[in-house]
Amino acid sequence: MNLRASVFIATSLDGFIARTDGKLDWLDAANATVPEGEDCGYHAFFESIDVLIMGRKTYEQVLSFGQWSYETKPVIVLSRNKIEIPEQLAQTVSHSSESPKELCERLSKEGAKRLYIDGGVTIQRFLAEELINDLTITVIPVILGRGIPLFGMLKKDISLKHIATKTYDFGFVQLSYQVVKD
Repeated sequence: MNLRASVFIATSLDGFIARTDGKLDWLDAANATVPEGEDCGYHAFFESIDVLIMGRKTYEQVLSFGQWSYETKPVIVLSRNKIEIPEQLAQTVSHSSESPKELCERLSKEGAKRLYIDGGVTIQRFLAEELINDLTITVIPVILGRGIPLFGMLKKDISLKHIATKTYDFGFVQLSYQVVKD
């Protein structure tokens, strides 16, 4: 399988991607400090991917923003349950209940080269199945104390190779790692 699965996400300093209720107000507040035109490499990353895969909770959160920011990029929502897809998104958004491995195998056969994996549980599932190739984690200078963690319980350690660290004058620190495969 010649497919690369990548994570590009922000966390609080203590490793949370959202509050326990899923709210991202802390991230919105931090983003207000970012100079206009700076996206911490997100646009270039997004242009490099073929398909975005997210979990149902992340999908519902993104829908709540009111504006769909993924344009015509294919998005697959992983969920065991049926999801509602608004008519205006039906051309680009689909649903799958496949395992991460089955989904990657299918997308590879369909010609996808790079996947963007998003959402806490979805990232954890892909990591557990050893499908993530690289992670870019932007650490936001805030400590939440509790929330939805980026990482969960693992059956074994996941070794990483440091690729780069970038610091921003407005306080963000971006860490890039390659997952070391056995």
